[in-house]
Amino acid sequence: MGYFPLEVVKMSAKKENFHRKMLSFILGLLTALIFLQCSDNPTSSPTGSVELTSQEKILIESDNEFGLKLFREINDAQGDSNMFISPLSVAMALGMTLNGADGTTLEAMKQTLELSGLTLEEINRSYRHLIDLLIQLDPQVQFDMANSIWYKLNIPEPEADFLRRCQQYFDALVTGLDFSAPDAAPTINAWVKESTNGKIEEIVDDPIDPSICMFLINAIYFKGSWVYQFDEDLTQDTLFYRLDGTTTICPLMSQKAFHPCFATEDFMALDLPYGDGAYRMTLFVPEEHIDINALIVQFEPENLNTWLSQFSNDSVNVFIPRFKLEYSRQLKDDLTALGMGIAFDPYDADFSNMYQNLQVWISKVKHKTFVEVSEEGTEAAAVTDVEMGYTSVSENLTFRADRPFVFMIRESESGTILFIGKILDPTTG
Repeated sequence: MGYFPLEVVKMSAKKENFHRKMLSFILGLLTALIFLQCSDNPTSSPTGSVELTSQEKILIESDNEFGLKLFREINDAQGDSNMFISPLSVAMALGMTLNGADGTTLEAMKQTLELSGLTLEEINRSYRHLIDLLIQLDPQVQFDMANSIWYKLNIPEPEADFLRRCQQYFDALVTGLDFSAPDAAPTINAWVKESTNGKIEEIVDDPIDPSICMFLINAIYFKGSWVYQFDEDLTQDTLFYRLDGTTTICPLMSQKAFHPCFATEDFMALDLPYGDGAYRMTLFVPEEHIDINALIVQFEPENLNTWLSQFSNDSVNVFIPRFKLEYSRQLKDDLTALGMGIAFDPYDADFSNMYQNLQVWISKVKHKTFVEVSEEGTEAAAVTDVEMGYTSVSENLTFRADRPFVFMIRESESGTILFIGKILDPTTG
C-alpha cells in the first residue's frame, strides 16, 4: 500500500467524502481509541510521562487487541447500523469475572481476552495500575471508572478470596442483596446511573431473574473538552451520505487548526485531542471507492500501530458531525464466537473459584453505551453487566425400576387410590 502526505482539506465536492460515511464508523471506533489507545505520538504528547511495567504493557496491548477483535466481530453481525462499544468496560467486567473461573473456563476466557501470556496475579496487578493511570492521567479530562459486585443472599455465599481480589485490584463495591426484594434491581440501577453521571439509567432487569446469583458490573464516564473547540456559529446543516446511497441532513461542525493527521490510498485519519492531550478522538474516513466494512477488516493491532506512528501535524480544515447516540447489545454470541463459549455453558463452565457449592455460569453479558459529540467536546459513558446463572450442587437421587415394583393410580386431594398393582415382569401381559 502506497502512502502520500495529507494536503489541507478544502470545502469542495472532491473532498466532500471527508465527512461522508463518517458517523457510522466513528461511533464504533471512538471508545476503542479514546479509552484504550494512548499512542506515543511525538507531535502531540500529554504532559508528564507514564511508567509501565512489562506486564502492564502486555495488558494494554491485550486489551487493545481484544477490543479491536470484538469491534470487528460486532461489525460482522451488524455492519449496516450504528454501533458504539467500550472494549475497556467489557474487559474490566470480564477481568473481575476471570478471578472466579478455573480450569478450561479460565483458559478460554484468558485466550478470548488475549491474556494467555499472563498469570492471574499479573493480570490483576496490571488492571489495578491501569485504573489508577486512567483516572489521574489528565486533570483537564473527567474520567471516572467504577466496579461493583452484587450477590444473592440466602444461598451459599461467594468465595471470600474471590471477593477480596475484586475489591483489592478492581476497587469493586461488594454488596449482598435479597434479589427477590422489590428494591433490589432499583438499588443496582441507581448505582449505574450515579456512576455514569445519569447517562445510563439501568442495566439490570426488574424483577431480577431468580436463576441469577451475581452481577459483576463495570461503569465508565468520560467528559473531555477539545483542545481546539469548534465555533458553534460555524456549524451548518449539510448532507450526510448513507451507505445505501441515500442522504440525510445533519449539523456539521467545522474548524481550521493544526492536528496530527495521516492518509493512505484507502482512508484519511485525524487526531482531535482533549484536555492536555492524553485523551483524543481518532477518526478514520474511508476514501469514496473503499467500503467501510472492508476497511474495518484491516483493524488489526499491527496495522493500527503502524498508522498511528505515522501521524504528523498539518493545518487541516475539519468537518465532523455533531451527534448523540445510545447503544446496547447482548455480547454472549460475540464472545462465544471469540472463543469463550464454555463460560456460558450451564454444565461445563467452571467458576469454582467464585462459588464452591453452586454450579455457576455466565448467563448474559449486557453492554450499554452513550456518546454525545458537540462543539465543546465529547461526553461518553459505558456499562457492562456480567450476570451469573446458578444451580445448586448436590448428590442427585437415582430411581431405577429395574426389579419388581408396585405402582398405583390415585387422586391426590382425597387420597383415593383408584388403581394399584405390581409388576414382576414388564415384558409379559
